[in-house]
Amino acid sequence: MMKHPFKLRSTYFLSFFVLLCSMSFAMSNGYELWLNYSKISDGAILTSYQNRLQSVLVEEGGQTMEAIKKELEMGLGGLLGTEVRFKSFQASENQLIVSKIGSLPKAFREEINVDNLSDEGYIIKHIEKSGKAYLIITGREDIGLLYGTFHFLRALKMHRPLNTLNVEESPKVDIRMLNHWDNLDRTVERGYSGFSIWNWQTLPDYIDQRYIDYARANASIGINGTALTNVNANALILTPQYLEKVKALADLFRPYGLKVYLTARFSAPMEIGGLETADPFDPQVIQWWKDKAAEIYKSIPDFGGFLVKANSEGQPGPQNYGRTHLDGAKVLADALAQYQGTVIWRAFVYSEHDADDRAKQAYSEFVPDDGKYPDNVLIQVKNGPIDFQPREPFHPMFGAMPNTPLMMEFQITKEYLGFATHLVYLPKLFEEVLQSDTYQKGEGSTVAKVVDGSLNTKKLTGMAGVSNIGTDANWTGHPFGQADWYGFGRLAWDPSMNSEAIADEWLRTTFSNNEDFINPVKKMMLKSREAVVDYMNPLGLHHIFDTGHHYGPGPWVGNLSRPEWNPVYYHKADQEGIGFDRTKTGSNALSQYAPELAEKFGNPETCPEEYLLWFHHLPWDYQLKNGRTLWDGLGIKYQQGVDQVKQMINTWENMEPYVDQYRHNQVSMLLGIQLKEAKWWRDACMLYFQTFSQMDFPKEMESPENTLEHYKSLKFPYAPGIRPQWD
Repeated sequence: MMKHPFKLRSTYFLSFFVLLCSMSFAMSNGYELWLNYSKISDGAILTSYQNRLQSVLVEEGGQTMEAIKKELEMGLGGLLGTEVRFKSFQASENQLIVSKIGSLPKAFREEINVDNLSDEGYIIKHIEKSGKAYLIITGREDIGLLYGTFHFLRALKMHRPLNTLNVEESPKVDIRMLNHWDNLDRTVERGYSGFSIWNWQTLPDYIDQRYIDYARANASIGINGTALTNVNANALILTPQYLEKVKALADLFRPYGLKVYLTARFSAPMEIGGLETADPFDPQVIQWWKDKAAEIYKSIPDFGGFLVKANSEGQPGPQNYGRTHLDGAKVLADALAQYQGTVIWRAFVYSEHDADDRAKQAYSEFVPDDGKYPDNVLIQVKNGPIDFQPREPFHPMFGAMPNTPLMMEFQITKEYLGFATHLVYLPKLFEEVLQSDTYQKGEGSTVAKVVDGSLNTKKLTGMAGVSNIGTDANWTGHPFGQADWYGFGRLAWDPSMNSEAIADEWLRTTFSNNEDFINPVKKMMLKSREAVVDYMNPLGLHHIFDTGHHYGPGPWVGNLSRPEWNPVYYHKADQEGIGFDRTKTGSNALSQYAPELAEKFGNPETCPEEYLLWFHHLPWDYQLKNGRTLWDGLGIKYQQGVDQVKQMINTWENMEPYVDQYRHNQVSMLLGIQLKEAKWWRDACMLYFQTFSQMDFPKEMESPENTLEHYKSLKFPYAPGIRPQWD
């Protein structure tokens, strides 16, 4: 039954999406994401497309070519409102042709050069011959044609003139993957949009339509990998019982170019293998991993590899045996090498035994082994040195390991940015990090160039995003959370992309092409990230969230067993001032950055104010660049964040004529929650910090709505997304 799942379900697949595309404007719940193929309402544009796309030729082939044909049936059928006519080459009609370069008619091949195209790349080209217009989507391999098809359909949805389409694209990053922090019981660590979409209980026999739609959505933005399970791993996923279920998903995903990866618990040889040790130097352990790799590849020949979290936050790892991360990675890399599999080893490590500065530990453990890792190992580094904060400077490892491929890890789910209730456009954050200059080879050595391998000519590159996907009807909880998934995929394909251009694409393909809608909502999205920084962690404050669930403010928390778990560890507020001194007089974390940055950030007068309290402990009456005191500046920033949410609410209210009622009401209610919680952040933090500053609130700041004691008393034992307990 599972040999040809795509073909078996093609009829249901098509009819289901015809139903979705025919949904009335008022009933859209967002399930279709940016792939809503409702009929184009602009009559002139519709007529021009119908005239240009009189028939379609899709090269015969395997499952990926079948997926292309199905997507065009849905896409063109829905957008143009007509049945798609698939024909062989027609010299008498304007035609869309989707074919690999070698199968194109010679007259077309002579006009197209694929020399610079990767296997995943594609070309879309307008060609006129004998009075007829042809639109060609071509490439070297089937997967490139699929990516090109999605690009073409996106162009239609954005009302682009077809005679101007002249596109040549290849991805700049090799592995573009989602990391699902999904547990086998369907809970999702830091998940805020329902349960895990993987129903392990009914797999492999029951195939949920959502699995196929998940693959389509990822392929449409160029994502080519998915790690199905939590980095806080459960070894059971590597047992035959679960590998059979993983195989079912891999078979479904294959036509869409989506490879499956699994999180490997380092102690698996003991927990499911019956060994007495997981020491990477033990011959039995080495053989166990080789046997496990052979078992996986026998049933999943295109298995991507292992994602590993080791010796971090209680997870087992090679350091349990006196070994290094390098030692552990080598064992897994050797097991996967003959299958061209990849080991992705996370650099998120910190220990209660390092009392200096949590921000420094990953650098200390990984940089000394730069250049020693096997060729099939990627070190996955979070975008900042702490933990997915609303704003962090880029991780210093990106400027310090020129001989090792570093994989970017972004968090798409909003663990520290208001969960799925706050509208925060994350591609703005991603862009800020990617365009940061490491100065590794002088000015212009951006993080993006490190990640895509162009700075140091890396053969293996990658970018990962921690998923925000769940069983909610619209996948991501907040309708605008879809933009974060979409934007991650676009930036993983090309890290140099502009977040404003991505917002424009997403709005047009998800909602409307009406400029009266696009312009104000795009402006709102682009400002939303700065708003959340202002009302949560302004001027370089960080990690002042409440305990465990990270829901809401908790700057007063200081009673946890490990110092680096406590917010007081990070803001260090006292009678003298506030902030974490990371200069030479403090932890000297600045020494991990290039000299140009250490000098710039090390002086409060030249340090950008958005990082001021990240690198400096400063007096409450320190004078900011605008002439106001640090204390006043904090209060003003908190208020600005609140005011920005009020503006977002006003903007969205005015968009009611352009958005279906369901999603308009949904976003309106969520913005109401966001405003309430922004005020909560402002009031709780400023009241707490006032106990040290002993200064009046600035005149620009509204008076707090409750007392500090009230905010301290709030408890949320059932906040969503809490990390499960493990041994």
